[in-house]
Amino acid sequence: MQTFQQVGILAHPLRPGTAPIAQDVAQSLQARDIKTWVRTAWDASRARPLVHGSDLVIAIGGDGAMLRAARVCAPEQVPVLGINTGYLGFLTEVCPEDWEESLTALLEGRFWIEQRMMIRCEVQRGDQVLESCDALNDVVISRGAIAKLVQLEMYIDGGWATTYHCDGLVIATPTGSTAYALAVGGPILPPELKNILVVPVAPHLSMDRPMVLSQGVAVRVVNGPQTVTEVVLTVDGELVASLESSDQIVVRASDSTSQFVRLRDRNYFYRSLLDRLEPRVPPRPNKNKVGTATGSVQNQG
Repeated sequence: MQTFQQVGILAHPLRPGTAPIAQDVAQSLQARDIKTWVRTAWDASRARPLVHGSDLVIAIGGDGAMLRAARVCAPEQVPVLGINTGYLGFLTEVCPEDWEESLTALLEGRFWIEQRMMIRCEVQRGDQVLESCDALNDVVISRGAIAKLVQLEMYIDGGWATTYHCDGLVIATPTGSTAYALAVGGPILPPELKNILVVPVAPHLSMDRPMVLSQGVAVRVVNGPQTVTEVVLTVDGELVASLESSDQIVVRASDSTSQFVRLRDRNYFYRSLLDRLEPRVPPRPNKNKVGTATGSVQNQG
């Protein structure tokens, strides 16, 4: 069974109520002789050295907090447990009122580790790489504030695939398939897949269907010369760059993998998703209690 010697706690700085929960969780861990560190003001550069050497990070907030924590923790192969104080909390695992019971289940080894692929995004201008970063949800290339179409040429493994005339293009992971990609008509991919999903946003007289690409492919998108409006690049909802004509965005699977701590059964994904898509349908009773799954960081099966 995994022994936790040091646990980090990242609390959302703008959500009320996260800081007190963070302090309570820290005190509970310290009472069990587990070293802890707490950050309630988000700064990735300062959190990264703390993550190195930690056995677990607890993220308190919504899905945004989980995305930020995952991007910092994945390169260090540190798993993340989410306590939901946000709206949907689709990536989180624990309700605020249940954190003590869930913490006990975790420390007793009644959990499993879910692996989720990430994608690596590079912004190239000529021979220069301007930006390089990982995304857990998606990379989005889109117009700025002015409502004009952009022209985006897409290449798959070096071969030209199509040219989009659209408001934008969403390049998503299976995790991101239930986020922006779903809102613009993309399919739902289970989180264990390792495929890249491409979904155009409001395409005009061009390819209007989403595409699920083969595992391991590289996608290159060129900001076409006929684009006359501002084009911006966002990664997991955060602005990364303003693009110029002929700039290229290359997206492929990242070497890093996000690890999420799960206390629910391994088939939790579909029930969790459908409960959100069909909120008016009363849930059926589940005979399996939360926190009965067994496993450890070593037993990731």
